[in-house]
Amino acid sequence: MKKYFSLVKILINILIHLLFWIGVYFFYTYFLGYGSSNIKYVNKFSFYLMPITIVIGYYFYFYLIPNYLLSKKQYFFLLYTVYSLIISFFLILFSVFYGVIFSASLTPENSIPLTKSLPIIILGVYFVILIVIMLGLIAHHYKSTLKNEDLKNKFLETQLQLKEQELKFLKMQIHPHFLFNTLNTLYGFTLKKADEAPDMILKLSNLLDYILYQVEKPKVLLSDEIQHIEDYVSLEKMRFQERLIIDFQKETYNNHVQISPMLLLPFVENAFKHGSQKNGALEISIFLKTTNSELIFDIYNTAKNENIKKGGIGLENIKKRLNMVYKDKFDLSTSFSNNLFTAQLKILLKNE
Repeated sequence: MKKYFSLVKILINILIHLLFWIGVYFFYTYFLGYGSSNIKYVNKFSFYLMPITIVIGYYFYFYLIPNYLLSKKQYFFLLYTVYSLIISFFLILFSVFYGVIFSASLTPENSIPLTKSLPIIILGVYFVILIVIMLGLIAHHYKSTLKNEDLKNKFLETQLQLKEQELKFLKMQIHPHFLFNTLNTLYGFTLKKADEAPDMILKLSNLLDYILYQVEKPKVLLSDEIQHIEDYVSLEKMRFQERLIIDFQKETYNNHVQISPMLLLPFVENAFKHGSQKNGALEISIFLKTTNSELIFDIYNTAKNENIKKGGIGLENIKKRLNMVYKDKFDLSTSFSNNLFTAQLKILLKNE
């Protein structure tokens, strides 16, 4: 199919060039024979001017313009233009005399076969060549514009593919990290043979479905993300029992808000992984609010200074994902004070 379109393009170009030179031929016949009654002589004479016009025109179109003028070698372009004009002047003279000699079929009734003098004929040929040069500049500029647009599109497409691959890589990093902590929790319950284990497996199954299938979507409903945060929190409550104090407040007024999947859940996971107990319990507070224009997500957890310094791939990956998906539409700040780690996120929901 690509070869077919290339062939059609070539045939169209050939047709355009052919029509142009046919137009030049009729211009010569009108220009040289206006007012003359010897049409046969004028047609032959015009035909003899065509080869030199075509050669000089294509010399400028295919060689001088792209290789010198458009390559910013104006000095050489002017130099070769002067050479071309000198050589073409004598070639035009040769064509004129050739046409006069081999088309001489004058009779007293057909006098004045041409209505233009020799200098006017030469200027007429150069006028056609000037038109060819102007059309050549337009055509080359158009091709250059198309080429630049094509290169720009390919560059943007490559960038997009790289960003998509990087985003998939970041998600792949998050998933094992999240699953590792969750499976550890489940392992502890199975060792105890606790009655809560089946419910825990069910919640984990829902989380796995979210990770394996829903996470590949560009956007998910905020309500789905909230549901899986609650499932994750329930799993951790089973593990921590009385050693966990958690508060999850939600003020969502728009049920149709969509966000990037696994965007908020890693913040919660990070709070459990790097949080530390205070007075015998890990304290976590989560606040989620949506308005008509933004999403606000704040999370606080007790932590020790050495735990904060260790960091983790979860929070770092989230920062990268936010930069990739939301660019300038978000604000993320983190702080640590009085053994309390805080992460505050704001995302503009306009056009989301």
